[in-house]
Amino acid sequence: MPGPLRGVRVVELAGIGPGPFAGMVLSDLGAEVVRVDRSHRLPVPSPPPGTDVLARGRRSIAVDLGRPEGSQLVLRLVRRSDALIEGFRPGVAERLGVGPDACLAKNPRLVYGRMTGWGQDGPLSRAAGHDIDYIALSGTLSLLGRRGEPPVPPVNLVGDFGGGGMLLALGVVCGLLEATRSGRGQVVDAAMVDGAALLSSMIWGLHAAGSWGERGTNLLDTGAWYYEVYETADAKHVALGSLEPQFYAEMLERTGLAANLDGGGPLPDPGDRASWPAMKARMAALVRTRTRDEWCALMEGTDACFAPVLDLHEAPAHPHNAERGTFVEVGGVTQPSPAPRFSRTPPDPPRPPVGPGEDTDAILGELGVAPDEIARLRAGGVVS
Repeated sequence: MPGPLRGVRVVELAGIGPGPFAGMVLSDLGAEVVRVDRSHRLPVPSPPPGTDVLARGRRSIAVDLGRPEGSQLVLRLVRRSDALIEGFRPGVAERLGVGPDACLAKNPRLVYGRMTGWGQDGPLSRAAGHDIDYIALSGTLSLLGRRGEPPVPPVNLVGDFGGGGMLLALGVVCGLLEATRSGRGQVVDAAMVDGAALLSSMIWGLHAAGSWGERGTNLLDTGAWYYEVYETADAKHVALGSLEPQFYAEMLERTGLAANLDGGGPLPDPGDRASWPAMKARMAALVRTRTRDEWCALMEGTDACFAPVLDLHEAPAHPHNAERGTFVEVGGVTQPSPAPRFSRTPPDPPRPPVGPGEDTDAILGELGVAPDEIARLRAGGVVS
């Protein structure tokens, strides 16, 4: 089956990070996404073939948007599409002739998705930035890290992908759903600073209730000794998340702490925050007495809320991930599978990424551009 978004056509003005991620998600779920690449790429090293995972599943046409003929080609694509996504700074798409007004004039039902760091307005809207800056300003970065240490950026998962590309994809789908009722398109303003803030909503509630304190001292941020990552005897790591009473009791039983088998004395109440540092040291010493595999044999699959910390080589081979097909091989490259899953309209496996402009002639032909005109556009550098 081709997925729940079968029949949806999307134009993606090529960018980096969150925009391509949104395009990948929409394509994974069955949308026909055409990526508009630059006709003359910047002189940067290209990734090895097939390794640009975010580019999977789409066709590509390479167009010089700086030329009026190029922007007109994009508007012809827009006329036959349901949505467009772009990740330019505010005002750039308008300057190129492919902004919301121009696109909606060609297709009033179009959902126009805009991906930026700071949003389309505000004092910082035209400033440069990256994931680390957006999550910093949102307050979310301040939550991440251990007590007494600087905040730790979670690579670029929170701003670019969770708070950026994923929310852009959601916004586009919501816009498409609304358009089926109203017959009208609209602009979706997805900003990573907004999305990063949204992802921390629960913590804002805990903060308001007086239940969230200094970084690294709380229940979910390495403060609690029973919600933590520990090093094993073979210098690998395991993760504990034994929060609820029944899971906490299971963890105590499995580790031997319930019977004081580690010789550390009676256990304090799990809610006694003053005892957490000492208990963390005690648990760290206990975990270092066994290898990761030994802890897995003892605790994995139980209600202790335990898991080994797997690296990118190990995760695809884990029996649970393997049985569910959490990872897939596309063009010889192992990568995460499309998600979520659908019982009646599961998407087809992703297709390998194509190079910029690989489908230019085919896409122009579908737009009704004659072969001699394609040759003229190519010779003039409008397309490539």
